[in-house]
Amino acid sequence: MKREWDVILTADRGSFTDYGGSSVLGYVACMPYRLVPRFFMDRFFTPPIKVDKDGEAIYAPYALRKVEASLLSHGFNVAVIPPEYLEKSVSEKTKVLGLTVHDPFGLNPVSFKLSMLFGGGPTWTAKFFEELGEEVKKLKAKYNFKVIAGGPGAWELLNKKPEWIDIVFIGEAEVTLPEVVKKLMDGEEVPTIVRGKDPKVDQIPPIVNPARLGEVQITRGCPRGCQFCSITPETFRSMPLDVIKKEVEVNIKGGWNRVEFITDDVMLYGSQKLRTNHDAIVKLFTEIMNMGVDGIWWPHISAPAVRESPKTVKAMAEIARYSFDRAVAPVVGLETGSVKIMEKYMRAKAFPWTPKEWADVIIDATAIMNDNYIFPCYTMTIGYPEETDEDVQQSIDLVQKIIDHGFVAWVFPLPVIPMATTRIRDNPFPFLERLPSKYWDLLYISWKYNFKITRQLIPILTSGIKNNVVKRIVKIMIDKVFDSIDQIFYELKETKGKKSMEFSSINLNNTIGVIKSIYWLTRLAFKNQ
Repeated sequence: MKREWDVILTADRGSFTDYGGSSVLGYVACMPYRLVPRFFMDRFFTPPIKVDKDGEAIYAPYALRKVEASLLSHGFNVAVIPPEYLEKSVSEKTKVLGLTVHDPFGLNPVSFKLSMLFGGGPTWTAKFFEELGEEVKKLKAKYNFKVIAGGPGAWELLNKKPEWIDIVFIGEAEVTLPEVVKKLMDGEEVPTIVRGKDPKVDQIPPIVNPARLGEVQITRGCPRGCQFCSITPETFRSMPLDVIKKEVEVNIKGGWNRVEFITDDVMLYGSQKLRTNHDAIVKLFTEIMNMGVDGIWWPHISAPAVRESPKTVKAMAEIARYSFDRAVAPVVGLETGSVKIMEKYMRAKAFPWTPKEWADVIIDATAIMNDNYIFPCYTMTIGYPEETDEDVQQSIDLVQKIIDHGFVAWVFPLPVIPMATTRIRDNPFPFLERLPSKYWDLLYISWKYNFKITRQLIPILTSGIKNNVVKRIVKIMIDKVFDSIDQIFYELKETKGKKSMEFSSINLNNTIGVIKSIYWLTRLAFKNQ
């Protein structure tokens, strides 16, 4: 007999995937969809997640698992279903469909930048969301359920809500979402925009079903308060160790022998007022590793915290057994080399140091990280209204110091996006013509160095990919295709970005495009061999 649910949770394919076992492949979905054939997306970069006999996901994005746990704790009959199985799972019993959205219109910084650089057009993230929308509209017309959309990309929906979405949910779900779902199931009216109340730690239930890649949240929020970020300082919390261990156990039982901490800064676990809590972090890493997992990985760390407590970084690396072949490559906010920009938009970014000391903080922290097999992916925010070529030159100077030291690091200069949930929401979008002319010089030296470092680290970047065919293709793309891309970035620098318009007519998303792509990859693979 077919199982039925009152509430179904899902996401578009760009989010509801395990990225072939390597989350770094998810960034391919930020490319214009005309440049990456669906054949590659479906098989390599965003493959579908397996389901059980009822259509429920075997494992799912952590955000959906967290919402699932919250609704289950309030007595709702809920299931997490991949988008490909919605038609089989939605029924007359379904009253609410909940979506987590990451980048519905391709406006996040990485998508915006890649679309701008390669001639514009919808990204795969936007395409996947559009396709999900078509499916939901069809099912909604048949079953008349309500649709709630939340998640990190929900801000993109505030000024452009598709008609098939009834409610845009902004903020955290644990307190407010169960109330909203109950009202909808009782037939009550609910505003089209709902802002969730921030839950206390004891109001956040642990996940009850496995999350992809062994994901477990250890902190929520960030106390630094940068104006371009939607995370407000007063919402910072560290999760209790017993809750973290419960979630790790759920993932272990689900088949994951690795742990992926979800945090905006791993060094802030257990901290008070931005001061590193060495003992809390050591205890966290020690007790999780003692559960028998193969390793602990995490997505974010801050340079000031690294510089403040190198002994903590060393302890983390030793406990989790990091090495060159088991290195961590977290995203780290470098943001800018301009003291002026830092003082206006991110005064607490350098704490416990000052914006004037920022360059030294970055260089010292990078050395400490590299000594402990942590290879930072530095992101920069470029395109503030008052940013001049002089400001960008200061950023170039800082990046050049990283290059001169020969650090293992990447640098990604991204356009600063005025997200609707931030304090810079009224700033203009940093379209190509608004960017300082020296942005293209910064972009070129950064990417040229990125290519060099990436070639060195091919074994690490592909180590998590289970499919050997995918691993081989990714290695080919990294090792060979970069030669061609290097020339593209050089021409972007020389033309101050105008070269990007020449890419607008390229479309590889058809049968001929797939054949061309395979041909080019094969040719590059055997070139000079």
